[in-house]
Amino acid sequence: MAAEKVAFITGGNKGLGLETARQLGKLGIKVVIGSRDLGRGKEAVEKLKKDGVDAEAVRFDITKAADYKEVYKYLEEKYGKLDILINNAGIAREDFMGGNQTSATSAAVLHETFDTNFFGAVQLTQTLLPLIKKAPAGRIVNLSSILGSLALHADPKSPIYNAKAFAYDTSKAALNSFTVHLAHELKDTKIKVNSAHPGWVKTDMGGEQAPMDIVTGAKTSVALATLPEDGPTAAYIHLGETLPW
Repeated sequence: MAAEKVAFITGGNKGLGLETARQLGKLGIKVVIGSRDLGRGKEAVEKLKKDGVDAEAVRFDITKAADYKEVYKYLEEKYGKLDILINNAGIAREDFMGGNQTSATSAAVLHETFDTNFFGAVQLTQTLLPLIKKAPAGRIVNLSSILGSLALHADPKSPIYNAKAFAYDTSKAALNSFTVHLAHELKDTKIKVNSAHPGWVKTDMGGEQAPMDIVTGAKTSVALATLPEDGPTAAYIHLGETLPW
């Protein structure tokens, strides 16, 4: 079984997930990326290997419960533990520039968004937690968003006050609640659980108008994945700064 640190990143074949894998790999961490399309996952691994990153890809669809057990089996048999879990996979089905459409948000959009952004992340974490407990100091990073902050959404003076995408925002608020609750359950262990706001990043979801490059966007996840023993848990962080829940 490997003594090196092992990280599993959902949605790791592109965007923030891929850059997070690259940055963790540069720190000497073995990265396993989950990709719905294994072919694309393997293409991403080839890119990472050219950068000197020790990487592997597994087929993983956050919406398919059977895949959670397959990933558990893969990690258990190959490494016997999991040091870092980054719940990076996420979707948005709303027009962020379309104004507040809360009263018209369909049940279908709510269910689809929550299945990936909340229920999937929770179930995967619960499945892999026994392996994380076998690591010397596990780290769980939930990719949230500043749009999950209820405090900022309720504040007319906040920068996100008029950015209301009900399904997406609420799924991230729920994920933040999971962070707080799981961190409390694990507070007497070496495991730390935190929410990361990467920033508004130039990705497929963020769009070209986003002000932040992808390298900077991955830094918060990488920092939370590699926290020292005296680092925070149950925190909501962007580039080292704490956000209000």
